[in-house]
Amino acid sequence: MNAQLQYQIEQFFYRKSELCDAQEWDAYINLFDEQSEFHLPQWDSEHVYTRDPKREMSLIYYPNRSGLEDRVFRLRTGKSASSTPMPRTSHLINNVRISELDGGELEVRLNWHTLFYRLATSEQFFGRATYHLKPHADSWRITRKHVLLLNDTINSVLDFYHL
Repeated sequence: MNAQLQYQIEQFFYRKSELCDAQEWDAYINLFDEQSEFHLPQWDSEHVYTRDPKREMSLIYYPNRSGLEDRVFRLRTGKSASSTPMPRTSHLINNVRISELDGGELEVRLNWHTLFYRLATSEQFFGRATYHLKPHADSWRITRKHVLLLNDTINSVLDFYHL
């Protein structure tokens, strides 16, 4: 993998994190392809997680971008009581690994850590994620986001903006 592509992909994910932290939802959603799948599986046991979101339990599953668009609509209109007030977040990513797929698409694996603060409480989530990206204009679009939440004892709300 060339250094230029590594740099571009890292910058793409830094920007994605920045948009989420700034709650710039239109720009954030625009990073996702309209058919983008978003999956956060549930753990079946200590080291086994569910694989098929259509037949097994998931913490979050959106078969396309409209799931994210619906969540943003609820945030904007105040119809998400569990997200009022919105937390302040800081998304950190590292260990970005890139593999080439067919058709110019990429698979990107990374580790992530999100710190958040809401109502005088600080908490954190962390894990690993696998993204599929396709070229779009002079950047990329996310066609799949698969997230493993490693600390899945959830003491508060868990939503897309935590991941």
